[in-house]
Parts: sequence; structure tokens; C-alpha cells
Amino acid sequence: MKQTIKTWLETTRPKTLPLAAASIITGSALAFWDQHFNYLISLLCLLTTFFLQILSNFANDYGDFQKGSDTAERIGPLRGIQKGQMNARQLKNGIILMILLSFLSGTALVSLAYQSITDIWVFFILGVLAIVAAITYTVGKKPYGYLGLGDISVLIFFGLLGVCGTFYLQAHTLSWPLFLPATASGFLATAVLNINNLRDIEQDRKAGKTTLVVRIGAENGCRYHAFLLYGAEILYFIFAVLYFEHWYSFLFLLTYPLLIKHLRYIQIHKQGEPLRPMLGQMSLLALLVNLLFSLGLILG
Repeated sequence: MKQTIKTWLETTRPKTLPLAAASIITGSALAFWDQHFNYLISLLCLLTTFFLQILSNFANDYGDFQKGSDTAERIGPLRGIQKGQMNARQLKNGIILMILLSFLSGTALVSLAYQSITDIWVFFILGVLAIVAAITYTVGKKPYGYLGLGDISVLIFFGLLGVCGTFYLQAHTLSWPLFLPATASGFLATAVLNINNLRDIEQDRKAGKTTLVVRIGAENGCRYHAFLLYGAEILYFIFAVLYFEHWYSFLFLLTYPLLIKHLRYIQIHKQGEPLRPMLGQMSLLALLVNLLFSLGLILG
């Protein structure tokens, strides 16, 4: 029983879960800053996003297993299905459970937050799209993760939709400046995926998984990583300047040395085994930047 619980916990990929929290925290902090914060809506946003992230992780393992992408050459940690500690049917049942939990949590969220029939339809469609996107990343005949489109999906769901959706459900309005921190949050989430793809570039190439990094190569993948990190900080900075209220608004700048140190390591160790610990590090850095940005909004 203890081993079963441990196996399922490993399959949720705990190191990726901070990404689920980061965009919701930023969206909620923006709602607080705009004097429209609702703690229950924020909590349901966070819960729904956690379920969707776990669904995506389960489906990712299931799809890669079905296609034989995760072999003995895998650099990243082996999951339960790869180690034989669970079978495909069990993991499929886990996927179904996460779909149901995501749907129930999302329904409760929209039921609490909606102000018009349009809100219900729009977020119902977005919710269905989020579930479909989580599954079809690696599952299906033409999974988009194997076509190099995973980065766009992460940017949309862990940036634009995560931040702006959370804000809208509380404030019921949107303005263009919100897309600055939303895009920044998406860039940092995409950087986590980029680390994963840099680490597994050779294995993915052999398995026919044509990620963006496989397409552009490790050297350009490192340049792309720098663009994502610097781009995120610049977008946060522009928002802070536009809506400056206190020096607290620039707390997120404290992460600059950490991001630069991380980037230098990536530029030296461009792929493979040395990048293994960088996935969890990048995930925590993304959360830290969003936390400090959000704290600046609240304190300011």
C-alpha cells in the first residue's frame, strides 16, 4: 500500500506543480491590487489548475509509454508505469479520475464566479479545451507535443489563461496591461518545459518526438531559454513601471542573480544528464518570481 501511494505521488510529478500555482497566484494578486479579490474563487482556480496539471502529467506518461518514447536511455526520473509498478489500465483510470475532478472543480468555480450566460459558455469551452490539451500533448495519433507545439500550449494555459482567467473570474474585466505579467508567467513556465526538452533532446530525437529544441538544436535552445528568462523579467518590469506605487513593486528583481546563475549553467551544460536537477530548480524559480511580483502588488 505504501509503495502504491509513493508510485502515484511520483507520477503526479511534484516538481512541476509549482507551475500550477504560479499563474493563479499572480492572477489573484492582480485581482487584489484591483480591489476585486475573492479568496474562494482563487482557491478553486488553484485546485482546478492542480487537477489539470496532474491530468497532463498522467497523460504524458501514458502517451510516451504507448509510443515507446521513454526507454532505458531516459535521463529524467522513471515513472511508475516505466518501472512496472503500475500498468497502462491503472494509469488510464487515473487519467479518467483527473478528468472528472478537473470538470467538477471547474464547474464549481464557474458556478461561483459567473455573472452572465456568456461567462458560463466561454469558461465551459476553455475548460474543455484545457482538458483536451492536457490529454493530447502525447496521447493520440498526432500528439502536438511530438510536433513541437508544446511551448505554445504552456504559454497559453500557464500564462495567458492562468493569469488573465483568474483575474477575470474575480474582476470581470480585462485590460491590455494584464497581458504583460500573464505573458511573463507563461514565459517562465515555458522555460521549465524547455529544460525538460534540452535534457531529453537525444532521446526525443531517436523516438521521433520533434520538440522545438529537437527542431532548432541545443545551442539555439539555450538562446531560446535566455529569451524566455530575460523576456519575462522585462515584461514584469514594464508593468511595475507603468503602475509604480511603491518600491515593493520591484521585489521580483531580487530574482535576477538567481536567474542569471541558472542561465549560465544552462549555457555551459546544454543538454543531457547535467540538466537533470535544473527542471525542479527552474520550476521553483518560476514560482519565486511570481511570488515576489505578487507580494509587491499586495504590499504596494
